[in-house]
Amino acid sequence: MVYITRRERFTAAHRLFDPKLSDAQNTEIFGGCANPNWHGHNYEMFVTVKGEVSSEHGWVMNLKTLSDILKEKVIGKMDHKNLNMDVDFLKGVMTSTENLAIAIWNQIEGEIAKHGAQLHSIKIRETENNYVEYFGGK
Repeated sequence: MVYITRRERFTAAHRLFDPKLSDAQNTEIFGGCANPNWHGHNYEMFVTVKGEVSSEHGWVMNLKTLSDILKEKVIGKMDHKNLNMDVDFLKGVMTSTENLAIAIWNQIEGEIAKHGAQLHSIKIRETENNYVEYFGGK
């Protein structure tokens, strides 16, 4: 089993908040991330796929194909967008980095499988100090 990873980047705004709560309550829970005027990050996303090396091509999956999938299904929808308002697959989802990783997994898992590889993990770096890794499952 061989693991390969592709890195992509995107910049996006979001807000962590519960619409059932007041701005003061949201600020108490989510701090500055609840700013009603949004805030943003320069995200780095690392997508790792795994599989056997093809004897025909010498790879687990064509990295150009993986990049194309990520650009179509994720980057094109999220880059320079408001994650709460502009991204179809995040409608009604709290846009924490944890939930971003899960939603992105759901966007790309099937597409990667069509190319003979298996999605292993998604790592999203939100800041230089904070990142999330997701390995699928419930």
